[in-house]
Amino acid sequence: MAKLITIPTTPSFVKSEFVLKRTIGSVASPYSGKVRTQEYDAVFWESSVSLPPMRRSTARNWQSFLMQCNGPVNFFHFQDPDALEQTGGYTGSQLAFETRHNVTGATLSFTASTGTIAGASSTTYFNNTKVGDFIVVTGSANVENNGTHEVVTRPNAYTVTVTPVDYASLVDESNKADCTIKDNVKGAKGINLRAVSNSNTGSIDKGSYLGLTQSSSYTQATHIPKQYVQCVEDATATANGNSAKDQYGIRIEPKLRSNFSDGHRIGYEQAKGLFRLTTADAAIWSADEISNYGISFSCIEVI
Repeated sequence: MAKLITIPTTPSFVKSEFVLKRTIGSVASPYSGKVRTQEYDAVFWESSVSLPPMRRSTARNWQSFLMQCNGPVNFFHFQDPDALEQTGGYTGSQLAFETRHNVTGATLSFTASTGTIAGASSTTYFNNTKVGDFIVVTGSANVENNGTHEVVTRPNAYTVTVTPVDYASLVDESNKADCTIKDNVKGAKGINLRAVSNSNTGSIDKGSYLGLTQSSSYTQATHIPKQYVQCVEDATATANGNSAKDQYGIRIEPKLRSNFSDGHRIGYEQAKGLFRLTTADAAIWSADEISNYGISFSCIEVI
């Protein structure tokens, strides 16, 4: 069984490449030239890094790490080497997923001109919705109405106006039955979170990374991240930290690869993903005539 290996922390990398790999199919019409695209589930980070020249007393720590990785068998915590510190004002080291939408069997109407999604006035589909939340809708006959939407306003418990994330706008549709309204589910490009304690407040800036787990507990050294994502829009709290835990809606890339339940923890301070070496050739080092070692390796996010 694969195990978590501890990666050395010094010295720092002198060169790094950090790439988000996507699997996207595309077909161009030979008649009109129009292109249709389809994004698949295979989306993950890949990195290549190099360490500075070092003497054997230091290099042996990295040699030991690479050998223990056993090629791509074992895994380790890793992050974008040039984003070790967050730039936002959030004061906590972690956050938690918060389920604010879990509606099935909904009958919804969609209005393109106003960007409105609404149920009947007797329903309370959006009773827990906050402005800035991200919802995932399924069940519409029009693909433009499905997928991730960012909530712009919430006039009442059965109506929201939204900005679609996946498409340019909604499509008019009335009284479509058997729809669902959920959040923090596979395919979502925005997530809804809460602070871990009332004392954790502040903004979360675009460019920040988050380490998503599927556990209600979190220990920096031993947690197992399920996905590493980046915030692509600034996010501010939508609740008063003096009376309740601050709540956030955060636009992310890439999309979620799996569902995350209420209370699952998220690493924020020094957020990390779970990575493994890309090849079985673990001994990736060289030495010169005065025993200065050069070490480099490539790794890929664990899916």
